Amino acid sequence: MSEHAFDAAIALTGGTDNIFHGHTSPAYANMVGPFGGITAAQALNAVLQHPQRQGDPVALTVNFCAALADGPFDVTARPARTNRSTQHWVVELAQGGATVMTATAFTALRRETWRATEHTLPAVPAPADVPRPEGRGRVEWINRYEMRFVEGGFPAVWDGTDHGVSRSQLWMRDNPPRPLDFASLTAMADVFFPRIWRRRASPVPIGTVSMTVYFHADAAQLRTTGTGYLLGQAQAQAFRNGYFDQTAQLWNEAGELLVTSHQVVYYKE
Repeated sequence: MSEHAFDAAIALTGGTDNIFHGHTSPAYANMVGPFGGITAAQALNAVLQHPQRQGDPVALTVNFCAALADGPFDVTARPARTNRSTQHWVVELAQGGATVMTATAFTALRRETWRATEHTLPAVPAPADVPRPEGRGRVEWINRYEMRFVEGGFPAVWDGTDHGVSRSQLWMRDNPPRPLDFASLTAMADVFFPRIWRRRASPVPIGTVSMTVYFHADAAQLRTTGTGYLLGQAQAQAFRNGYFDQTAQLWNEAGELLVTSHQVVYYKE
């Protein structure tokens, strides 16, 4: 069986002196540089592969400092502090000697406790009852995901109409299907197209500046989810002075909230 495009894209070599080596993937190309979700997954993968890692990811924050050019890059990942059950990481992605992304990560040895979920799975049709869009995406990375929009798909007409709401809901999974893990979950947290495009149906230039992902699932829940669909929901909270934020949630088909995320996006008019 051939290697999945996602595994090829996040593959890293090295690891000596906390430095890993990677390469951008044309399979996840965006309008300018690679899809941000794959870059975030590459950063997390450096932590996941690090021989000193303890526990599973609980939080990841990535700051996109500059556009990543097609080609090789270096990822430095070091544990800033290790406690009895938690570990704090500092990550930096560099290209040509210049920093293009910084990140922090928090891993922990999880233990069973009381649990509850307040943000529950919305009442939506099952994945099989939601049609899959026809045709290929305008940028390559979109073709790496199966997206079935329940609400708030790409605008049919780019006429600048303010639709009054920025929310989207969609069932998603890797294309072709791939068992879920922390790296792929990180990338899926960034699958949503810019909320300003949904709100105003205007393809203004945008760029994510900072994104934080909170992992509520442990490795066992991800294994149980397997290649199943995730329901993603994203909505902005405010658009102002060239920036907007976006909150997102991803549940599996069993209704378990696996991850939440928050990001700040620059836009230009």
